[in-house]
Amino acid sequence: MTQALVLVDLQNDYFNDDELARCRDDLLEHCNRLVARARDAGALVVEVRTIHAPDKSTWALNMLEDDQGMVLEGTAGARRLDGLQEPDVVIVKTRDSAFHDTDLAEVLHKHQVDKVVLAGVSTESCIVATATDAYAHDIEVMLVRDATASVEESLHEEALERLHEQYRQAVVWAADVTFDRAATG
Repeated sequence: MTQALVLVDLQNDYFNDDELARCRDDLLEHCNRLVARARDAGALVVEVRTIHAPDKSTWALNMLEDDQGMVLEGTAGARRLDGLQEPDVVIVKTRDSAFHDTDLAEVLHKHQVDKVVLAGVSTESCIVATATDAYAHDIEVMLVRDATASVEESLHEEALERLHEQYRQAVVWAADVTFDRAATG
């Protein structure tokens, strides 16, 4: 089984919420430890970033309805978190799922990845959408409880429980994540 680490939306705008701001440093530390472990094992590290056009052409329906954009191209809010280790591959998305209108599936296939370790924000939206789409692509998912976060702890726990029960995706602590040494493509 070939694994990859997929980090989702570790960008400044996502940490403007009080709850996410509170857990930012811990989340960043856990993600960087995961990157180090993935690198030690030769596993692919993918960072997925949301970037929206200022002209609203890529905005999601709720952004249009609220007339309020975020992670706008070229802004400080769209920048990745300071201190986050560099990835091997960057994927840019405009919707919750990292698979929607991106080449993530092709990148994973090229590297013969059949299992992803998923971390980032927000658990109830982008993590759920990405994990569900990974399942649809026949890719196993390991969700990292303390390297994912939500605007509300209850949403985080409910989302992880649903993914575990419905899709049989593993939910683990960052300290328990290991990457098998496997050649990637």
